Order: sequence, then structure tokens, then C-alpha cells
Amino acid sequence: MPYHAILTGLLLATEEGSEATGSLLGLLFPLIIFGGLFYVALILPQRRRQRQMQELRDSIVVGDQVRTIGGILGRVDRIDGDEAVIDVGGGTKLTVTLRALAEKLGDTKE
Repeated sequence: MPYHAILTGLLLATEEGSEATGSLLGLLFPLIIFGGLFYVALILPQRRRQRQMQELRDSIVVGDQVRTIGGILGRVDRIDGDEAVIDVGGGTKLTVTLRALAEKLGDTKE
């Protein structure tokens, strides 16, 4: 139902002297429906992704093959708090935050 129709109905209802609670419900109902759809469509999937990424970070141990969000591949050499040192080969080691790790490689669980 278009909003201008709701507003027109609201104006007509108040001109006829009907109660304002009915018109208030007519305005709040679409807002409640829109808020619920917003929550289901945007907030729930984002929370699910955050929970999955936290579980990934918690499951990383020394020796795991990982890929960073920048696409760098390496093996976890050491974990110090919220940072990990990854060996990318050729004697090169990088220190990255655990938040920068995108996935464990060779992990069959999806």
C-alpha cells in the first residue's frame, strides 16, 4: 500500500472524528514490518558471518595452512595474543592480526 494512501486515510480518519489510535496503528504497522525485514535481511546474516569468522580464528593453531584477506598463503608459525606469525616461504615471515586471516586451507569443513 503506497504511503500517500496511508497518509490520505489518516487525514480522512481524523476529519471524520474517529479515534487516533487506529490511524497510529496504520502508521506504525508498516514501520514494524519494515524493521523486521531489515533485521532478517541485513543484521542476522552479518552476525552469522561474524560468528563463523570468530570460530575460524579460535580454531587456528600452529602449523595450519592459512590464507589472509589479502590473498597471502602461508603456514602459521607462532600465535601471540591477537597476532599470528605466518611463514610464507623462502625464509620470509609475516606478522598479521588474527582478523586478517580469511580461511584455513585444506579444511574440509565448510
